[in-house]
Amino acid sequence: MRSPLRTAQLVIVMFCLALLAAMPALASTRKTSHKPTKTSVKYSRHSKTKHVARRGAWKRHGQQGIKEDRARDIQTALIREHYLDGEASGVWDTRTQAAMQKFQADNGWQTKVLPDSRALIKLGLGPDHAGLLNPETAAIPASASSAAKSAVAAGTIQR
Repeated sequence: MRSPLRTAQLVIVMFCLALLAAMPALASTRKTSHKPTKTSVKYSRHSKTKHVARRGAWKRHGQQGIKEDRARDIQTALIREHYLDGEASGVWDTRTQAAMQKFQADNGWQTKVLPDSRALIKLGLGPDHAGLLNPETAAIPASASSAAKSAVAAGTIQR
């Protein structure tokens, strides 16, 4: 006759062996066509709020492309500076990209897919400083600064 402890151990061993034998059958029933999205979970230092970062979310931030009216303005300026031939179509195509890269390279700037802010300013497409309240204290380029000072002197912009 066996002791109850020995019988319990035997039952546990038999259960484990049966479970191991069933593992490959359980693994093959999973659907392998669907890939789950990888996420990383971060907990804030001072709270228990969970922040989930999804893979690929960074691609949706920032400027996704150049709008038609802005592309037309850039093409017009590149035509004026003799870097582009033809008419401004408003489509940011490969010939416009090549012209912008050549313009940036000729000025010693890095050439990249989207136009550099210095290149846009040099083409005369920088920010509009017409509505500044204090143009004399603004950090703007010298050409725009002199235009703003003359506007103040002419009385079109009040101090």
